[in-house]
Amino acid sequence: MRVTLLGSGSEGNATLVEAEGVGILIDAGFSGRDIESRLQHVGLHPSALAAILITHDHGDHTRGMGVLARRLGVQLYLTARTAQACAPLLTGEERIVEYTSSRWFRIGPLEVQPFLTVHDAADPVAIAVRHPATGTKMGLATDLGRPTTAVRAALADCHVLVLEANHDDAMLWRGPYPWSVKQRIASSHGHLSNRAAAALLRDVYHPGLAGVALAHLSVHCNDAGLARAVIARTLDRLGYRGWLDVAAQDVPSETLDVVELRRKHVRAEQLALL
Repeated sequence: MRVTLLGSGSEGNATLVEAEGVGILIDAGFSGRDIESRLQHVGLHPSALAAILITHDHGDHTRGMGVLARRLGVQLYLTARTAQACAPLLTGEERIVEYTSSRWFRIGPLEVQPFLTVHDAADPVAIAVRHPATGTKMGLATDLGRPTTAVRAALADCHVLVLEANHDDAMLWRGPYPWSVKQRIASSHGHLSNRAAAALLRDVYHPGLAGVALAHLSVHCNDAGLARAVIARTLDRLGYRGWLDVAAQDVPSETLDVVELRRKHVRAEQLALL
């Protein structure tokens, strides 16, 4: 299984998960043309997509979904309430598949396990994807107002985590947003701070975790170096020896081969014990 963040931040989010020649796009928060360009940049022709899966109805996750689904003729996975909230982006020509947060489903060789989150959207979910053939699992959890017991359980055995680190607390309250927006971001239905993301990582860490990508950083209220430093301190205390990076907004990230990351992680752990 391979994971590529095509871009992540306040202006747009899209993540590609691939296995055995099947690609799933999780969220489509850029224009259809921009997403196609980013896919080609990472070596995947857009026609190779098997599905587009949307986690919630906010524009930075849905902007290009309708155009892209119609142009490519791929299935568009939405919960019923998200589809209703996104009606202006849809024409009726899309091949919509409704899913719920209570049942896992399969797309080609991949098992998709949605789980409910707390966020100020119509029906927000986060996603875990498992590739049974290699025994690998990745989790993608952004737009988390707070981490619930269900969120912790779903992320507890992931080998790669894409996790929100939206803002630094001090930068948020000093930042340029109106007071009402600051309150929303910091609320239990808003976004995770660097500090809260570190606490969640402490809760879900296990020795098999091999890669962590920090996502959905605020352009005004966070800094990539700061977010990485906060998370790295926590992971170092846990004895983590895996991969850590921060997703960019404007360009795709490095593609992560989850099996290869696990191999490297195991070697690093063995060396650390010597």
